[in-house]
Amino acid sequence: MAGNGAGSAKVQDAGELTPKGRATRDRIVAAAADLMFEQGAEGTSLQDVQQAARVSGSQMYHYFGDKASLVHAVITRQGETLLGRQQPWLSRIDSLQGIRAWRDYVVNTMRRRECRGGCQIGSLASELSDLDPAARSDLSAIFQRWISAIRDGLQAMQDRGDLRADADVPRLALALMAAAEGGLLLAKTLRDVAPLEAALDTVIDRIASLTA
Repeated sequence: MAGNGAGSAKVQDAGELTPKGRATRDRIVAAAADLMFEQGAEGTSLQDVQQAARVSGSQMYHYFGDKASLVHAVITRQGETLLGRQQPWLSRIDSLQGIRAWRDYVVNTMRRRECRGGCQIGSLASELSDLDPAARSDLSAIFQRWISAIRDGLQAMQDRGDLRADADVPRLALALMAAAEGGLLLAKTLRDVAPLEAALDTVIDRIASLTA
């Protein structure tokens, strides 16, 4: 992917497509996302995606002129999917109870998957960040949105007086995100949720110690 950034080719705006065209494009992106999650972006060819999505070569290249533009679409889809699934928990992360509920969701999701797959965004970031500057930028933007959601919840706690005034909210939000991503990677590698639980609980215990 080096030298072939995810933003190097213009992707046709889904809003410009007919309903049938949008459905075809979405099917291609969904197939690519599944394949890249299972076998990595580098290990997934356009031909692999074409076969999985059951589209013709001409359809494939109509929507995605090169692999970089498809990777960009996959990153966007995975980010929206991840944040959308977590939104019910992230929207209530403005209390210790809400933070612990989010923690339980993350841990239980990994446990249900038997510690396979890890984080859709984290997996792509690990693979692409050093190879594709445009992909790294896309992935960074998603992580920033995720961190911002956590930070907003902690800031609401501080504004209400539930979190001490001297608590470093941006640093705590960053630590909680780092605990989640690092814990997910170790859980995937060790096939055990214990590292994920330990990482998240350590940061949450620190937040609890700073409650007013």
